[in-house]
Amino acid sequence: MKKIDLTQSHDVLGAYRSENYDEIKEKYHDPGTRYAFDVLEERIVTGYFIKLASFRHLQDLKRSCDIQNDFPYQYSTSACDNILKFASICPDVDTGKPSKLMNWQKFILCQLMGWRDLDNKKRFTRAVVSVGRGQGKTYLMAILSCYSLLIESLGLSNQDFLVASINFKQTNKLFGYIKSMIKQIKSIQPFKRFIEDVDLKAQSDQVVMREKNNVLRPISHEAGQYDSYHFTMAIFDEIGEVKSRDKISKIISGQVKVPNHQFIQISTAYPDPNVPLHEDEQMLQQAMEQDFNRDADSYLGLIWAQDELDEAYKPETWIKSNPLLGLDSQKDVLFSGLTDKRDSDLLSGTLSDFQNKNLNMWLQEATNSFLKLSDIEHAIIPEFNIENKQVYIGFDYSMFSDNTAISFIFPYQDRNGDQKWHLMQHSFIPFEKAGSIEAKEKQDGINYRDLARKGFCTITSHPQGLINDDQVYSWLLDFVDHYRLEVLFFGYDAWGATNAIKQMELNTSWPLEPIRQRTSELKDPTKFLQKAFVEGSVSRLDDRIMEKALINAQVVEDKIGIQVDKAAATLKIDVVDAIIDALYQGMYHFEDFADVNDPAKQVDRMTEEQVREWFKSDDSGLV
Repeated sequence: MKKIDLTQSHDVLGAYRSENYDEIKEKYHDPGTRYAFDVLEERIVTGYFIKLASFRHLQDLKRSCDIQNDFPYQYSTSACDNILKFASICPDVDTGKPSKLMNWQKFILCQLMGWRDLDNKKRFTRAVVSVGRGQGKTYLMAILSCYSLLIESLGLSNQDFLVASINFKQTNKLFGYIKSMIKQIKSIQPFKRFIEDVDLKAQSDQVVMREKNNVLRPISHEAGQYDSYHFTMAIFDEIGEVKSRDKISKIISGQVKVPNHQFIQISTAYPDPNVPLHEDEQMLQQAMEQDFNRDADSYLGLIWAQDELDEAYKPETWIKSNPLLGLDSQKDVLFSGLTDKRDSDLLSGTLSDFQNKNLNMWLQEATNSFLKLSDIEHAIIPEFNIENKQVYIGFDYSMFSDNTAISFIFPYQDRNGDQKWHLMQHSFIPFEKAGSIEAKEKQDGINYRDLARKGFCTITSHPQGLINDDQVYSWLLDFVDHYRLEVLFFGYDAWGATNAIKQMELNTSWPLEPIRQRTSELKDPTKFLQKAFVEGSVSRLDDRIMEKALINAQVVEDKIGIQVDKAAATLKIDVVDAIIDALYQGMYHFEDFADVNDPAKQVDRMTEEQVREWFKSDDSGLV
């Protein structure tokens, strides 16, 4: 199969139309595959993420049908039939009758249960399922829990099953729904006889199949007692509210040796995008865009969400995040409720709540946030060549537990001649106050060791975990020398006159300037950076350290202007401070009065040999 990479074009439909799926249409007629074709043929309105998931499904079907392709998965339509047959008899606890599933819901069940490895075990050991508020997630979760406990456990004993949510109240609500469903299933043939035979008993705190000792347990994230269990199926509701991976990792690590295991994370978007779920969604998007890449083959992402925040004003698109709008019996009531919520939030100035929960979009809800998440994400580009470029450098030295950050601003013009600024950073990570680099990673919510391997940071070499000034100085000089950069400006916090700064003063010809960290000095570059993100005139790499700093930055305003600050010590914004220091001069790069455009100051930055060549040249500017 040809290599398809959508990370730049995002043209899923174009990629679909360039491929031939006649064999797939001929062979597969299950509801999951039909839904994927409906999405890509635009017979239904969906967002970008579901188009990607549908394209992934069809591409993987082609791989599985190609005997020359070493693809280790197959799609079982019989497994799809089994889960859908079971779902067809599962009663909704509110009505006591089964609800007829919509095609998007069948797509979820078919993806989770239909894809298998070559040993007929479930392919997707982890999954994210996300949809707007009030779209029937609880009903689907109950079906999956009951199916896993009653059907998938046949012939097995001593199996653990989990339902979880952020706290006891939410976990118990889901668990109560599952218990009620099981009680009603007990009255339905053939399960009436079957359940009695295996002596199923619903207790107050768990559901037990006594004969085989298979147990479904509700354990909240608040309690977090996951260590001693090895869950065959784990379902976590509203996981978007979880701030750290610590307890989640216990669920996952406990499943490692369990055959046919699965961990399903279900949630809407939450106001704080600085959480593991959002990181996973970003990773899944990139994995699906890179169709040729097999790194995330066992991780499923099904996310019904809007594509743009301004779709709040385009109700005809709301079905992207609210697929129940496609159900005639609920369409009018749901649409009216969504419209009322949108309008009331507009009047109260809280439209972000509607966009976040009802349209399932991640954003920065706080009114004092420096930037919107969408602007931060839109600035990402896959690569940028920095060799032989002019650069403005900013330096923010760490205090106590803070990181030391160096920012690089590369002015450039794009293909259209538009003026742009490319942002890069490198951070030095101390861990003395946290106690270890592992503790530092948990405290900040960043996998620094992985990012160090990718070149975005350096773990300090100081034996006590303090910042090593010599290491910072050596790294920076080596970096500038390796890429043959022309340093136009080096701005640093006036309080950060470290040994590294003193060495630069003595050993480089860079124009160094201390910048007082007060509003009168910082307001202009701070506003410039904010405006540049909004207007799309900055670019950056997919750098987790920079992204987190930009998300954490909040606006502090006084009578003079604005600065950035953070809400807590562990919320790092060092990179943003360093960027603003670099922009102190970098924002003027394209202006006629900028130092870089002053011939006399150009000479100041030259070596003796460059000066001699400059005097000999015809364009020296001398009369």
